[in-house]
Amino acid sequence: MKNQTFTSPHDLEGKIPLPQAVLLGLQHILAMFAGNLTPIILIAGACGIGAGSPLQVSILQNAMLVAGLVTFVQLFTIGPVGARLPVVMGTSSGFIGVCSGVAASMGGGVAAYGAILGASIIGGLFEGVLGFFLKPLRRFFPSVVTGTVVMAIGLSLISVGINSFGGGSGAGDFGSLPNLFVGAVVLIVIVVLKHFTKGVTSSSSILIGVIAGYILCAVMGLFLPTTYTNAEGAVQTASWVLNWDKVADAGWFSLPKLMPVKIVFDLKAIIPIAIMFIVTSVETIGDISGITEGGLSREATDKELSGGVICDGLGSSFASVFGVLPNTSFSQNVGLVGMTKVVNLYSIAMGAGFLVICGLFPKLAALVSIMPQSVLGGAAVMMFASIVVSGIQLITKDGVSNRIVTIVSVALGLGYGLGANSQALANLPQAVQLIFGGSGIVPAALVAIVLNVAIPKEKQTINHRFRRKII
Repeated sequence: MKNQTFTSPHDLEGKIPLPQAVLLGLQHILAMFAGNLTPIILIAGACGIGAGSPLQVSILQNAMLVAGLVTFVQLFTIGPVGARLPVVMGTSSGFIGVCSGVAASMGGGVAAYGAILGASIIGGLFEGVLGFFLKPLRRFFPSVVTGTVVMAIGLSLISVGINSFGGGSGAGDFGSLPNLFVGAVVLIVIVVLKHFTKGVTSSSSILIGVIAGYILCAVMGLFLPTTYTNAEGAVQTASWVLNWDKVADAGWFSLPKLMPVKIVFDLKAIIPIAIMFIVTSVETIGDISGITEGGLSREATDKELSGGVICDGLGSSFASVFGVLPNTSFSQNVGLVGMTKVVNLYSIAMGAGFLVICGLFPKLAALVSIMPQSVLGGAAVMMFASIVVSGIQLITKDGVSNRIVTIVSVALGLGYGLGANSQALANLPQAVQLIFGGSGIVPAALVAIVLNVAIPKEKQTINHRFRRKII
């Protein structure tokens, strides 16, 4: 009788059994865990905060706690703040370029990191205010524009997924047979469970596939060589090997530290980072549109987009107080929603709670952090490609006309192409390179917005649809 009160995990507001919710929530955390910490490791290193130092460890711990808390706000909202959608938040990799530039221009050091945090507070508040005025700007983001942005997001992540599949682009054994074997096994397990089973095993296929990857790597360590010799002749541990020492060395419990770095307000940091917050708001609009289209088969409402962008901004300001870089919606999780169709807020909340627990119990966080890149890559190649599919669904939902083909072709060909190959922008000012170079998402979005305004709608296509409806 009690089971009759439960609903499907594909129901946004419903409640599902706790064990199932925990499994589905853990999937989301495994998909974003490494990406949540990587930007901090890179920028902290550029600012002279050493790897493994007490300050870096404190910031990384806070990053997990903040991501969980801000995700809760996106899920269940506080007034106008939050989308009330399965949006998972984390430290944004989109800010790596601009923050690296700020760190270099300020000579590095902890003071430069403090200036980045100060600029993030200002920029986050700016994005939060922008979110309140998003409704009148909505006309600039029809399905052809948001679909193009979603496609650009997916395309920018596919190479990331393949890099992970091969063992991580920085690994000396990248593309080795053991790495490819692990990635392939994880991918096969996910596909088999997704399409040849039903119920919990189907909806939790990502999590089960990742667990299978952990087990496979542990077994391989008993039979295969765990080290290799790199090009310089140094002996290194293979990237697929599980580093259990990291788990053993991690503490059991630790309270987060407020303002671990002194916050500095400097215009040299505020201006470029504030501009980047405008950029990330476009990406958030694309992520939310991808979630509603891929998971709910509809367009996002004005309230959802506005609340999501406001939470993006204010959540970043909140993160800065804990020494954490800006928080934004994670595109990896958009792909997971599109692939599994699991949108249940209760299940995603379990994942957010797990992030908070990781911020308090470092040993648990270490267990997740030792996941080999090839294990993550086995799941990522499918998840990231599904974002592209969601973008295609958005673009084609009202039919495909010559106008839409032109907008998408130019936006992806010129906009995404230039952004994804930043060397083509090498002779332009550094500010332009920081904003438009890298992922290609922003230039693709801008080109799509401009062409959508400039190219008139085709009356003949509209009349044809009208006649079809009458028939």
